[in-house]
Amino acid sequence: MSSVAAHDMQFEPDVARHLEHLRVQRRLADRTVAMYGEAFRRLQHFAAATPVALRDVQTHHVRRWSAQMHAQGLAPRSIAIALSAWRGLYRWLGREGAVALNPVDGVRAPKAPRPLPKALSVDQSVQLASYRDDTAGASAVLDARDHCIVELLYGCGLRVAELADLDLCASPQARCWIDAQGAEAHLLGKGSKRRTVPVGSAALESLQQWLAVRGTVARPDEAALLVSQRGTRLTPSQVRSRLKMRALKAGLPTHVHPHMLRHSFASHLLQSSGDLRAVQELLGHANITTTQVYTKLDFQHLAKVYDAAHPRAKKRG
Repeated sequence: MSSVAAHDMQFEPDVARHLEHLRVQRRLADRTVAMYGEAFRRLQHFAAATPVALRDVQTHHVRRWSAQMHAQGLAPRSIAIALSAWRGLYRWLGREGAVALNPVDGVRAPKAPRPLPKALSVDQSVQLASYRDDTAGASAVLDARDHCIVELLYGCGLRVAELADLDLCASPQARCWIDAQGAEAHLLGKGSKRRTVPVGSAALESLQQWLAVRGTVARPDEAALLVSQRGTRLTPSQVRSRLKMRALKAGLPTHVHPHMLRHSFASHLLQSSGDLRAVQELLGHANITTTQVYTKLDFQHLAKVYDAAHPRAKKRG
């Protein structure tokens, strides 16, 4: 159905009265009422093409129309909005005594595809991890700390909350702690699930550089590994802010957030090892289906390599 045809269509009396009810009684915003109106135009179009009167619509009609919207390329979220509007119309007609059953009850929109996590390329990750801020006025202490943040996020696949929770050493109060001697990070993740991840040589080197200067800013009694200029534990929000600023300075063309480095860690590790179970353990995922999304990222990478290099690949404009 073209947008022109949809907007030229007149509302049937039941629909017009329901829209007036939404405007006056429910006091919905004009934009919301307009969105509902578009949904009702679709409903009227389908009913007229079937043909069936609006009050005689049955559940099998609604299921077919939902499938048709999906086949026409309408996004699952847009289909869900249309079905919600239709369901509200028939609920209202039911209260009015105009229909006996709501034909939209039990009809669900198709599931929206789960968006793939955004990860940096290997080159971008290395570019960010290798960056050192030598600009005039830059604090060498804060640069060492922020470099350590990047290396731990990318090198260990930590969640931002786990990174912020890291203490200098184990204690009865510590949720997470770093063991520089053993090159391990001990973490308490989602669902109170404990795991231990190795700290690689690059992350360990950046950690030692930060520990060498941490005492110049940290309060004497502060247990946190990462501290602010005030000497207190960095918050996840502060980590996000510092990482975003550092990525911009490093010349990365995209907004970088902590979870993007976690995604990059997982994607690059899977590309190199192919060991999905190991990646699951390192990320602390309770279910391997959560980790399997990275196999799609891995396939995307392979597909790009194929398209760029194989003589029989379909060349895209």
